[in-house]
Amino acid sequence: MNNDWVRPVVHFEIEALDPDTLIPFYKEMFNWDPSEGFIRNFPAGLGGPEPGPAGHFRQSHRSGVTLYIQVRSLEESLERCVELGGTTTLERFQIPGGPAIAGITDPEGNPITLVQQ
Repeated sequence: MNNDWVRPVVHFEIEALDPDTLIPFYKEMFNWDPSEGFIRNFPAGLGGPEPGPAGHFRQSHRSGVTLYIQVRSLEESLERCVELGGTTTLERFQIPGGPAIAGITDPEGNPITLVQQ
């Protein structure tokens, strides 16, 4: 296994009880424009961190996926989240030696970590 190559994240899926409820939230919150149909694809964003998405493991009280999404302003994004039916779960927090982050959930309770650009 030592000579094997790292497999980067190349796609993600958001499962929704009601996609028609969640899509307006993500469209307005992050400017994502999904396609129509059973699988609602949307293109990759611009200006993301290089060389691409990274991840980590963290002990938690649940099993699931959390998206880390870069935003220009945590304060504006937290206000917008609540306006769109989401919830703030973690106010702005400065990681020592790292970025500022905040936590939200979408209208179905899926966690998202916002990362200050």
